[in-house]
Amino acid sequence: MRYDLVIFDNDGVLVDSEPISNTLLAGYLTELGHPTTFEESVRDYMGSAMHTIHELVEERGGKKLPADFDDVFHARVFAAFQAELEVVAGAGDVLKGLAAAGVPYCVASSGSHERIRVGHRKTGLDVWFTDETIFSAEDVGRGKPAPDLFLHAAERMGVAPERCVVVEDSGPGVQAALAAGMDVYGFTAMTPEAKLTGAKGFFARMEELPAILGT
Repeated sequence: MRYDLVIFDNDGVLVDSEPISNTLLAGYLTELGHPTTFEESVRDYMGSAMHTIHELVEERGGKKLPADFDDVFHARVFAAFQAELEVVAGAGDVLKGLAAAGVPYCVASSGSHERIRVGHRKTGLDVWFTDETIFSAEDVGRGKPAPDLFLHAAERMGVAPERCVVVEDSGPGVQAALAAGMDVYGFTAMTPEAKLTGAKGFFARMEELPAILGT
């Protein structure tokens, strides 16, 4: 094993939530008078913390989102998760292998703690994580692409940043990992390599990850 800690992004890496959440986000923004397509949502918001959505919408439209935007959006997402969410193919086996090999790992997500846990319970991934190995943008002042979340996770897990590797599927996530001084590998199942500039390598199927990590 070349690293002392594997840090996973959650949405799109462990749980196949990006198609669901971006469809709902595009629809909700459009309802509120900010016309947004699914493709635009993926391009502009995928992998970003909620505050980034607020900032970009206000910057582009000159109008703030409603105060209850996050609550309404999350309620819609959670309802859809309960009906539709599935684990990313092979993610459970990767986590099982790391656990069996005694390799430390955690999740560091732009999503809220509630969103992470709802998704993990629905997909059965909750058996592979404890409260001490789940980190959210809620835990820090700035979400991705700032390095704060990854640095926070590394500190809490007791591992130096340069000994960490991040598994990401979004541009902001890759930028955050690089800013934190960590190696990062890009998961290209939904995101083209061109949007993951700076990643040390790329893979399209979770089955490829153990060999990349050297586990």
